Amino acid sequence: METEGQFSPTTAAAARDRYESLGSTAQVVVKEVAKAMGLDADEYRERVTGEVVETARDVLFAESLSVTVGSREEFEAWRADADHAVEVIGSENVDNVVWHAPDFADEAVAATYQSEREAAVGTLRRQAFGRLYSEVV
Repeated sequence: METEGQFSPTTAAAARDRYESLGSTAQVVVKEVAKAMGLDADEYRERVTGEVVETARDVLFAESLSVTVGSREEFEAWRADADHAVEVIGSENVDNVVWHAPDFADEAVAATYQSEREAAVGTLRRQAFGRLYSEVV
């Protein structure tokens, strides 16, 4: 079992603080991407909306979340002792699981996978943001 990522908020306030702190980074990322795409000033004003920058902030936040990656057996052992209701995405007939369970929440999310670890981690982080954090931040 191993942990991947660096951010695991212990409180809802810590999650909100982290999300807020990513606002300027999201703006810079979007601006640089628009520049690399060759958008002129008019196109930038027309196409780069607050929603675009917010999407970038959502992705930056989600991609920084710490997740645990382990075997089905390791996940089931963790789940037996967990104080979280766990929503599992994927098939029950695969060998590996990735999960995220914030300390401040009573819910957790998990995604199963056979061999596509990076895809499962990415899916789980997006699911964690949508299911656990979008209302908090």
